[in-house]
Amino acid sequence: MLHDKAYFEQLENNPRDPSHWHALFWDNSVPFDPDAKAAFLYDSGRKSKQYLLPIVRVLGRFSIIMFQLLKFIIPNVINAPKTLHRCLYWGMKNWVSPEANFLILRHFYLGSEVLRFIKDNVKGAENIPMNPLKPLSIKDIKDNMFLEHDLNLYNFIINLNKAIQDQGLKIEKAEQPNFDAIGTGKIPFEEFPSRWTNFLDLSSAIEIFTPIYQFFLTDNDFWRASNSLQLDEVIGVYAATIMDCPEKLVALNNKHPMIPLPTYGAGFRLTLHGLSTEVLHYLIKSAKVQQEAN
Repeated sequence: MLHDKAYFEQLENNPRDPSHWHALFWDNSVPFDPDAKAAFLYDSGRKSKQYLLPIVRVLGRFSIIMFQLLKFIIPNVINAPKTLHRCLYWGMKNWVSPEANFLILRHFYLGSEVLRFIKDNVKGAENIPMNPLKPLSIKDIKDNMFLEHDLNLYNFIINLNKAIQDQGLKIEKAEQPNFDAIGTGKIPFEEFPSRWTNFLDLSSAIEIFTPIYQFFLTDNDFWRASNSLQLDEVIGVYAATIMDCPEKLVALNNKHPMIPLPTYGAGFRLTLHGLSTEVLHYLIKSAKVQQEAN
């Protein structure tokens, strides 16, 4: 069963024992889709996050350091993205909670919409190639989804800025932004697995998946993927410039893309990356709803 906003809206508050997650759900200081927020907060309250995450985070970071040493010796011997994504699919199907799977698939979907929104609002950028990823089932993960997501982000930034330099384009405020790329309804995902084994919260799953991701890719692929987690502010600046709301960037957490961070913290930064995408997409979606209402 996937828990959405109705779960928290119907939850009774005990004044003598208020819930941390219940309080955050009703707090609207950070823009966030209500259903996605409810899924994230319910998932954050799982026992696996309280008791298992501290253990898997230590073991996961130790594994990343050990694999880093291995990759220093044999950087390109292991390169099996298909095997990697079959492993990730197996883990998501059998162990990851419905809420975490929901948030993972949303991340690819929303990321594609944000990039397309930016392209649509840069005059002259129509010919920039795009590779939208809009999975509706966890089975779609097997199509190298995680790797393609990283490549899309880098290629978009490179192609957009080369066009800006070569063709004299400019990212600037749009008086009437084009919101065609941004969906406002519910994404029609297939039902997520919800057996008793699907107990892993999002953060614990990420900490487990990250060293697996590193093991099956070349050293360069994993280093590139780790550094991509600091590009949120870059994309945020583009969108905020178009919408003329730079103050909204305070909610984007992965900063300083020119200063690479150690790979052992990639799991935590990946969680922040997901949150930043949710926040940025909801900011754009809210602006679209307001424009349509006016």
